[in-house]
Amino acid sequence: MKREPCRWIGRSVRHALLVSFVLGSVSSFAASFDCNRARMPDEKAICASRHLSEQDVEMAVRYQMLTGLVAMGTRGDMQDEQQAWLKTRQACGGNQACLDTAYRSRIQRLKDEYANLASRGPF
Repeated sequence: MKREPCRWIGRSVRHALLVSFVLGSVSSFAASFDCNRARMPDEKAICASRHLSEQDVEMAVRYQMLTGLVAMGTRGDMQDEQQAWLKTRQACGGNQACLDTAYRSRIQRLKDEYANLASRGPF
């Protein structure tokens, strides 16, 4: 019987996303960070918006899952890219439309990186 690790990894990502969204909906507007410590305008806007909080959790889960699948050098590049993206998010301040656009872009980038990784399988 042929194993399909890419399909298993895809299920793992979907499962992690589902768990994080369920847990996120239990506590009102749970972001991937502690909203009680939100100080910056972007953090406050994310904590005040269910939609942005959900995007934040999705982005964080996708990022964590993907960094666990790549080699150390690639992981370092991804960490640098994530830090640059966080600066972009911070530049949005409390502008929810800007934050939404930033999250959509980052989530799509992570989806593309995962698809690229999966296309090179099997692992």
